[in-house]
Amino acid sequence: MRIVVTGGSGDLGGRVVRELRSRGHEAVAASRRTGVDLATGSGLDAVLEGADAVVHAATSQSRPRSVDVAGAGRIGESLRGLGSRAHVVSVSIVGCDRVPWPYYRAKVDAERALEAADVPATVVRATQFHSLAAFLGGAGRVGRLSPAIGDMRVQPVDIDWVAQRLADHATGAVPGGYRRATDLAGPTAYTAAEVAALLAAHDGRPTPRVVRVPPVLPVLKRFSEGAILPGPDAETGGRSFEEWLATQPVPLPRRFHSPT
Repeated sequence: MRIVVTGGSGDLGGRVVRELRSRGHEAVAASRRTGVDLATGSGLDAVLEGADAVVHAATSQSRPRSVDVAGAGRIGESLRGLGSRAHVVSVSIVGCDRVPWPYYRAKVDAERALEAADVPATVVRATQFHSLAAFLGGAGRVGRLSPAIGDMRVQPVDIDWVAQRLADHATGAVPGGYRRATDLAGPTAYTAAEVAALLAAHDGRPTPRVVRVPPVLPVLKRFSEGAILPGPDAETGGRSFEEWLATQPVPLPRRFHSPT
């Protein structure tokens, strides 16, 4: 199969490309580095010509309306113009429809753009990747103190496993139209105190004292209420947060890179 991966030069997209190639497929990385710009549509028709499937893994924390939302619409428009029924597999976020944060709202609108595109499409929602959970767990740390937003918990997921499941969908059965696949999540949910303790043990630091921050804003309230946790029907798998953390440098860098 010839499968185009938007954001194919990024962290998640690159892993999807490598996974597909390891299975013997022709995986084409589509990004601005390769002359494809989802924000403008430049190069999109050319790269989608002859595609059997598309994995839409491109995202932008700063420009989600241009890349995530408009990009999904442009993929559908391009495929219709080419007369193609290529299967579009798009990654989204568990709970994005329950959290009033602009980036999450953009993810919901990207799903809707695919639903309106009139092409075979599968949306796969995943929980936060381990790297983001680690960043959130250490971002506000000051000395021996670490903040916790209300009763917030996270159930982070292994990015490699998500890449494998996206590849499974792209090479699997093609739906007749739009569908939501089963959500993906890691095997364990963690409180802020548990994440902070794991990060401290990894870095060789004393366990911090966790200070509860009242969730006074709507976004923080939804986080505290568990809006980003998966439901009981979610598929769980991949490495645990502890297993992922054991492969990371010491001390763990206090930074976060977008997966694409």
